[in-house]
Amino acid sequence: MQHHECIMCATAPSVSTSGSGTFALHDVQTGTTLASFKQTSAGPHSTAVVQSRNGQGGFMLAAQPDKSILNVYNFQKDQLALKIVLLEKLSCVAVDPHGDYCAAGTHQGRIYVWEIASGIMYNSWDAHYRKVAVLCFTHDGAALLSGSEDSGVSVWSMSRLLDDDLQNDLPTPYCSLSDHTLPVTDIVCGVGRFPSCRILTASVDHSVKLWDLSSKTLLTTFNFPKPITCLAWDVTERLFFAASADGSIHQVNLFRVREDKFGRAAMEAVGGAGVSDVVRINDEDERAAKKRLISVSQPVTTLAISLTSTLLLAGTAMGLIHIYDIASHQLLRTVTAHKGFTITHLTTLLRPPDLVGHLSLSLGASTEAKDGMPVRTVAPFQRMRDTKATQMNVLLSYSREELIRDHAFFVQSSDAEAGAGRPGVPLQSRVTELEGEVARLREQLGKAKGVNDVMWETVVRRMVEEGKGGKEQDVKGATPAEDSAENGRRRKRGRT
Repeated sequence: MQHHECIMCATAPSVSTSGSGTFALHDVQTGTTLASFKQTSAGPHSTAVVQSRNGQGGFMLAAQPDKSILNVYNFQKDQLALKIVLLEKLSCVAVDPHGDYCAAGTHQGRIYVWEIASGIMYNSWDAHYRKVAVLCFTHDGAALLSGSEDSGVSVWSMSRLLDDDLQNDLPTPYCSLSDHTLPVTDIVCGVGRFPSCRILTASVDHSVKLWDLSSKTLLTTFNFPKPITCLAWDVTERLFFAASADGSIHQVNLFRVREDKFGRAAMEAVGGAGVSDVVRINDEDERAAKKRLISVSQPVTTLAISLTSTLLLAGTAMGLIHIYDIASHQLLRTVTAHKGFTITHLTTLLRPPDLVGHLSLSLGASTEAKDGMPVRTVAPFQRMRDTKATQMNVLLSYSREELIRDHAFFVQSSDAEAGAGRPGVPLQSRVTELEGEVARLREQLGKAKGVNDVMWETVVRRMVEEGKGGKEQDVKGATPAEDSAENGRRRKRGRT
């Protein structure tokens, strides 16, 4: 199978443009458009993508900024698959890495959590005082991160949010990160299982902060000349990019070279001293800072790094997608298909095998196989929480993995044993043979019951006969003394 990396972007109309935006997939090497999904306009942090994997087609979610509607698309059709009407407008959307749960924030600071396959609302609570600006799941889906315009960042444990025993209690965060002074604009989570992972948070207060969730502490603060709007973190966590509305993209290295006491070059981590550790980007060497600065002539709205960690993608407010080489900062190409719109979301993924208008990536695979790939189920989301539906879903939930495992154990193993050493035996003849065997077993069971009844009657009859014979023998064997005593008792009774 050949894997092709592609760019997934979402657009929204700009101030000077009317109409609706689109979802689009582009080839990362050539920039050509692979597919387009129209009639949707998603704002910043209001797009979520679940990739096609494990034999199931993926889907895309887009929260509409001017309506309380969530649009659902899948890769197999270029039309709207489902329109979910919600209780209020959403400000941000996120889906966990497994594609099981969807979290959404509102302008009033409320957060909702739904199960995607059933549409059941598992929890909803007032998480912040002001608009929830960004939501993000950890890489294992065990925690939900939320950033708000109230300058706060909260970390929520998913196990507690989904626990039925705690539904009547107001959810309490695993920790609250409150060192920012102005609205939070972006959150990026590093690799690792929760809570053994680190996160980056950006704010309008010109700072990007690095946090350690295991110790719930601030490691380092990076101060920039302008407010930061979006972040992109390398998967190896050796560097990150921070973009501003003035079109500047700063590369920040988290490791640097220094000389040890023997004069040899050694690598050391940048920062990590805590609250007092502040790295000022504009105070460093001007020549070195210029090498780590990418200037874009338009406001940067979103950033992404390719799967190979060699390309940096920057989406602008004018609808352009710039692709840079990370090592040299050289502009390789620019995608201009969305000129006049605003790029609100960027990510890179492998081209879906069920993408509309394209053959499957498997060699020799037919179009029928592609069209036959089932799409992940997305049910309309509940507007209000229903406790009975949640309990029923827990009782009746049966995952696909469990079904495959049980089918392999109970069905395939039985078929293998039945047909072992007998290739080509028709199923109907095997059924007839088994029915005949059952009839013979029933006949033998009837005979065994008859023998058992005969034996039981014989034993009972012998025991009865032996009992009668013992009584007669006792009567016949009475002694003369006993007879005289009995006669004396009869004479006494006669006199009285």
